[in-house]
Amino acid sequence: MSKENNKLGMGLGALLGSSNINKRSVNKIDISKILPNKHQPRKNFDEKEVQELSNSIKNQGLIQPIIVRENGNDEFEIIAGERRWRACQLAGLHSVDCVVLDASEDKVFELALIENVQREDLNVVEEAKAYKKLIETNNIKTEELSKKLGKSSSHISNLIRILELDEEIHNMIISKKISMGHARALIGVPDAVAKAREIIEKKLSVRDVEKSTSKYKQVRKKQTQKDPNILDLEKELSDKIGLKTSIHFNENGSSGSLTLFYSDLNQLDDVMKRLKK
Repeated sequence: MSKENNKLGMGLGALLGSSNINKRSVNKIDISKILPNKHQPRKNFDEKEVQELSNSIKNQGLIQPIIVRENGNDEFEIIAGERRWRACQLAGLHSVDCVVLDASEDKVFELALIENVQREDLNVVEEAKAYKKLIETNNIKTEELSKKLGKSSSHISNLIRILELDEEIHNMIISKKISMGHARALIGVPDAVAKAREIIEKKLSVRDVEKSTSKYKQVRKKQTQKDPNILDLEKELSDKIGLKTSIHFNENGSSGSLTLFYSDLNQLDDVMKRLKK
């Protein structure tokens, strides 16, 4: 079996092996009734790759079925396999093999991400946005997502951090005009876009950029480091009220702010009731 087919098998296995979804047998479905996933993490599809896959499908047929779910109105939404669906359309197929799953909206996005990550189909910005959305939607920590996807927590954290950068820099990363190493060195740097343009113009190495931006990193590190006593106070307060807390002092040290973090409206409602008492 080829390396590509191994990837296909891994993705399909992860999808069909989930204990949280109900599976059905493979069905032939009219291709006009199949719709793309509106929450598809992957936004860019290489036209050449789709055309090559289409030619292969014409000669050998569709080897891996498309994973879909019913969305009402006798239509089906793609969970995994949008590239195959596009290629089948180019190949002129009227119906395609599909595995129909019963899955929730949140689960659909998670499964689509798993498949794309295992196939290495996402560019780094798409991958970062997908990770961030999963963490926020499911209210989970990076470590939990790491175990679920088989990716290191540092990989996930580093990718999410590039979302702090300007969209113009994101496009430079996607087009491979600058590397991820360049991008990480630009996080927290004033006029990062101008610096990114300079990287391209002068063909600066990652090491060059790290040297020129180190002073900003040191300032940022000092700003983010907290006194251990403050950290202990935050923990004590968090344990007492059951919510994550953050204490920040202003430069004069005599005033500041206290922030409470809630994960849903029920927690907010509970906090409001307790404060009113």
